[in-house]
Amino acid sequence: MSTNLVNYFEIGTDNPEDAQRFYGDLFGWAFGSSSPANYQMINQSEGGLWDTSAIGGARYAIFYVQVDDVAETVRRAEELGASVLVPVTSNPAIEFAHLVDPEGNRFGVWKPKGS
Repeated sequence: MSTNLVNYFEIGTDNPEDAQRFYGDLFGWAFGSSSPANYQMINQSEGGLWDTSAIGGARYAIFYVQVDDVAETVRRAEELGASVLVPVTSNPAIEFAHLVDPEGNRFGVWKPKGS
């Protein structure tokens, strides 16, 4: 898989039922069942809906860029003026982080494990 491509999106909300209803009605998206982390896949693997009520209730919609090295990308982004909202986080399938660019736009970087 090529890296440095936008290939995933995520919606964070403290009201996942309303978000599902809105985006499902608007775009016809299908939502999977909720994981133990309160995360639901959208259209199997195109994106995700995260119930953020347990972590402060942040509301956002972001894109993710797949990178070769999440920690190195975060380090480089900070050098270029970005700030870290969600530090490098790892789960069994992926490693990711959320950043804010110097203009205040939130975005994510990620890498699937085993690649």
